[in-house]
Amino acid sequence: MTAKPRTKEQISYTMSRIKGKDTGIEVALRMELRRRHLHYRKNVANLPGKPDIVFAQHKIAIFCDGEFWHGRNWAERKGDFRRNKSFWIEKIERNMARDRKVNRSLRALGWKVIRIWESDIKKDVRKCGAKIEDALVSGILRQLRLTENARHDMGSP
Repeated sequence: MTAKPRTKEQISYTMSRIKGKDTGIEVALRMELRRRHLHYRKNVANLPGKPDIVFAQHKIAIFCDGEFWHGRNWAERKGDFRRNKSFWIEKIERNMARDRKVNRSLRALGWKVIRIWESDIKKDVRKCGAKIEDALVSGILRQLRLTENARHDMGSP
């Protein structure tokens, strides 16, 4: 049994319901971070790409990426479109190029970028939270080592 093709109006309505922030996956990941007592800022507009979650003190930017919009398994999925194929291919490839540019810009500013796929959050949000917590701990340890090295170089006890 095949599904009836949707009308342009139905497709337009569906697309209009897609949110740009506070999506279900973002909320789920933020709840996990709160459960871990990790304090963050959300949707920071003055950073490239307006990351979904930011740990400013540790310069960690997190993006929650949907597979469709950000081109997960793009080589395999590129041929899946039945309607407006060229539009969607160009749209997703622009998104992917923008993601790479944002990553480069943030890294150039000294930020660590973490991108987490929607399906990974849905599958195991605790594992995603652990990945972020590990990055925070690594960053804190790196800062402590740098501080200790600076003190040692200056001859401080």
